[in-house]
Amino acid sequence: MEKKQYDNYLNILNEELVPAMGCTEPIAVALAAAKARDVLGCMPEHITMHCSGNIIKNVKGVIVPNSGGKKGIAPAAILGVLAGKSEKLLEVIADADDTAIAKTYELCEQNFCTCTLAADEENLYIRAELTHASDKVAVEIRTNHSHISLIEKNGSVLFSQPDISAVHMGDKSKLNLPDIFSFANEVRIDDVSSLLQRQIEYNSAISHEGLVHNWGAGVGRTLLAAGGTEDVRMRARAAAAAGSDARMNGCSLPVVINSGSGNQGITCTMPLVIYAKELGTSKEKLYRALVLVNLLALHQKFFIGNLSAFCGAVSAGAAAGCGIAYLHGAENDVIERTLINAIGNVGGIVCDGAKASCAAKISSAVDAGILGYEMAKNNRCFPFGEGLVEKDAEQTVQNIGRMGRIGMRATDVEILNIMLGA
Repeated sequence: MEKKQYDNYLNILNEELVPAMGCTEPIAVALAAAKARDVLGCMPEHITMHCSGNIIKNVKGVIVPNSGGKKGIAPAAILGVLAGKSEKLLEVIADADDTAIAKTYELCEQNFCTCTLAADEENLYIRAELTHASDKVAVEIRTNHSHISLIEKNGSVLFSQPDISAVHMGDKSKLNLPDIFSFANEVRIDDVSSLLQRQIEYNSAISHEGLVHNWGAGVGRTLLAAGGTEDVRMRARAAAAAGSDARMNGCSLPVVINSGSGNQGITCTMPLVIYAKELGTSKEKLYRALVLVNLLALHQKFFIGNLSAFCGAVSAGAAAGCGIAYLHGAENDVIERTLINAIGNVGGIVCDGAKASCAAKISSAVDAGILGYEMAKNNRCFPFGEGLVEKDAEQTVQNIGRMGRIGMRATDVEILNIMLGA
């Protein structure tokens, strides 16, 4: 690869594969509120959160970690104000203690925090407004869960920066399948080993937590109880689902995310960890497979957008199937057919918010990825012209992205209306 593209792909991985605790949407809410309190300099008298529909959707049904089991925007924002450390970004409320939890319960009952829908804003938008006496501070997060784009105090702009773009971060518009394959094969392991080892360790830990303890609907545990211990396919599905079981239901263990999502990060990681163990794969080959999977997931999500009505587990599960193919020594054409088969199968799963059932969707997506590979290695592929399937994987990815970004806008609005009882 050319050095410029090589460095770009490294930048993308370093910027995207970062630790986060809990579901990233409530954590982003907590981050905005914590930063606003820093600027205000004291405990506010009231918090008002203005959030886009996708933020509201993804916070409504998920338990905020370190909150004592609370769900919703109010406890996330209040906990951010009480115990947040904004410098820790997506681990902002990692240090919340029992005192903060008890106070969060109390303030939630007093309507200390209110939330409004921010209409006509992009899908990832949060504005935290804190007031005390005559002082008012506002902090905005846009385009990325930790990207603070605006800070105001009493109507004066203290800080602003443009939305995240290719000017100052890895340029995901340059991702493409041939270069992703080349990078996975050519990357110097020393350039990615620490990053990927952290991904393996963090995501394996929360997966283990979901398998040994009863979190949420227990999808991972259910899969193993149904005979999954003898079947590597079922173990791979269970390991990915179990991480989501724990994460969606309040586990405070950090995960390494992909595309701004812990669930997608877990889905990219755990099936490969399970298959690598089954196959006796070397650490280097596992790292290269993870490079492939992470970039394939990011490539798909680039066309869909960070948040939409399209379930991101589909992209991650399809990418995981490609990684499993890579671990088996598959050539690029088999990997491309795996991708087409997987997204051609479960590309219609909708996102109706972060919650316990995400674990089941992850299981289905990983299953589709594995099936996609089993078909592809036998030279079977959904043919061009059937639905969204194109003559090549690259165009199929773009077709799915167009459907998720544009075609499902109305679906997104209707899902939110249903969830809010409108």
